[in-house]
Amino acid sequence: VQLQASGGGLVQAGDSLRLSCAASGRTFSYYAMAWFRQAPGKEREFVAAIRWSGGSTYYADSVKGRFTISGDNAKNTVYLQMNSLKPEDTAVYYCAARTRMTATTLSPSGAYDYWGQGTQVTVSS
Repeated sequence: VQLQASGGGLVQAGDSLRLSCAASGRTFSYYAMAWFRQAPGKEREFVAAIRWSGGSTYYADSVKGRFTISGDNAKNTVYLQMNSLKPEDTAVYYCAARTRMTATTLSPSGAYDYWGQGTQVTVSS
């Protein structure tokens, strides 16, 4: 399984960006996909997740109301629409996929089996 993230860039506060993550190498569905981020000097943190079956979504409090996660199951692609970006959103954003088809809490990084390479998002004030 390979995850390819894209869409990062340098934007100003208040702007929007859409990240994409395409998964390949697996012929059947994933249990869930998610986005995490890691700012310099900080630990990786959960941003958002989507459970493929039923489409339930989950968000960190810091991004609720500003970010939207969505997915295209047929394409095994997950998106993160980020609106009203703030300087504190600056980080490397990683996508992750869970292939184990068992129910679990989706915010811990340990819930995921595969990780993408990350895409840099920089928000200037």
